Amino acid sequence: MSVTAFAEGYGLAALRKDVVAGLTVAIVALPLSMAIAIASGVGPERGLFTAIVGGFLISALGGSRFQIGGPAGAFIVLVLACVTQTGVSGLVLATFLSGIMLAILGLLRLGQTIRYMPYPVTVGFTAGIGVIIFASQIKDMMGLTLAGGEPGPILEKLGALWAARDTVTPAAIGVALTTVVVIEAIKRFAPRLPSLLLGITLVTVVATLLHLPIETIHSRFGALPRLLPAPSLPDFSLEALRAALPWAASFTLLGAIESLLSAIVADGMSGTQHRSNTELVAQGVANMGAALFGGFCVTGTIARTATNVRAGAHGPVAGVFHALFILAFMLIAAPLAGYIPLAALAGLLGIVAWNMIERHEMAALIRSSRGDALVLIVTFLVVTFRDLAEGIVIGFALGGLVFIRHMAEMTLLAEGATHASDAETQRPDVVTYHLRGAVFFGSVARLGSVLDRIVQHPRAILLDMSEVGFVDSTGARMILQLAQKMARKGGHLVIVGAAPGLEAAMRAQGLEEPALRYSADAGAALAQLDG
Repeated sequence: MSVTAFAEGYGLAALRKDVVAGLTVAIVALPLSMAIAIASGVGPERGLFTAIVGGFLISALGGSRFQIGGPAGAFIVLVLACVTQTGVSGLVLATFLSGIMLAILGLLRLGQTIRYMPYPVTVGFTAGIGVIIFASQIKDMMGLTLAGGEPGPILEKLGALWAARDTVTPAAIGVALTTVVVIEAIKRFAPRLPSLLLGITLVTVVATLLHLPIETIHSRFGALPRLLPAPSLPDFSLEALRAALPWAASFTLLGAIESLLSAIVADGMSGTQHRSNTELVAQGVANMGAALFGGFCVTGTIARTATNVRAGAHGPVAGVFHALFILAFMLIAAPLAGYIPLAALAGLLGIVAWNMIERHEMAALIRSSRGDALVLIVTFLVVTFRDLAEGIVIGFALGGLVFIRHMAEMTLLAEGATHASDAETQRPDVVTYHLRGAVFFGSVARLGSVLDRIVQHPRAILLDMSEVGFVDSTGARMILQLAQKMARKGGHLVIVGAAPGLEAAMRAQGLEEPALRYSADAGAALAQLDG
């Protein structure tokens, strides 16, 4: 996409737009990258490494003109679980392996298949992650001190937090609430200003001046580095690979979905068209690059990408500048980030989590149909209380079953001539049935029982398939069995009006029995029978 953008011509005006947009996005990404890293169980510096290296590569190599890459809130739960089980080294290896997998998906041209994910699954999945992220920030929002480590499962986590309720720090609650109020106030009354950065900055200044007894980035993690680390390969030992592979597969699935959804959002806002396979390859390279510098999962981020479009970006150079501006912050102002209260970052992530729960979309899906409501609710509950990967798999499978049911209900069989001109051809020993929809495994049971009854009497059945768009192998076998049954009774089954492509597909599936005939219309079919 970078090549395409430059081929269209790139001048000073375009450069100015990209610099302004890049700075705007960097201001948004800076506190988010550190907050997401901390919530993911790693140091804030790794969030900056991820945003710089991964964000640069996604914009430079990606298939979306406006995509902005970086650490994403959707990954917090997975990354935290991976770090807990395999350590930071295992996370880096899983990120690198995920990059390889994403690149392979793109090279195999599988980018379009990600779009088949049902929308209720996406909404339920995102909402579940939002709930989990919010629950993970309660500890820092309230300044709690836990007796042991914080549990991962949400019910156990809430139990541990309740048990530690006596350790609440009022100053932390005040900082978190103030952060939320300031950010939301800026969004409402001065929407052009960078609300996230201003909110964090103002709260940090006040907390520092008042010497509030709360944890800061420096008190928990020490000083932030002012340079990127030297690149190094992760540990590729057999044991490390065995532990990292399952996490890499989860990162790949979520990363592909998240990045392509973000690219679709950018297309809708800008009127452009992304290249999904190129985007997946770029996501793969970006994850491998981030891992080399100690970063973790990087993907296209919807909020930052939307900010980039709204800021007037001309092309992918804006994303490159966004990464360079974050690097400049590390070089110049990294020590200042140490003063940021963790409660303020928790308040910021609380806003992110709340926005991830798309309440209006959930209400619309619940109202739209029982099937969509079922898929949405089941996905949300499984993601929230069980596992992210299980939520996607179960939601996708359930969505598929709902779709099959809808398709089967749309397959109709009606007796009578299809066209008025065919009425003259109707005879007592010939019955015409009009079939509409898709003849596939989901509709075979219902259609088969009806057709099985009607083959008992007439000498011939004209099966009008002029409005059938698809016949799978199960449907073809059903029709073949009906033709064979009629042949044993001395009758014939004639398929009328099938489109040339559909007829060829049915013949290829074995529908060539002597008792099974094809005809362009009912009149020609009767002439065949009389002949």
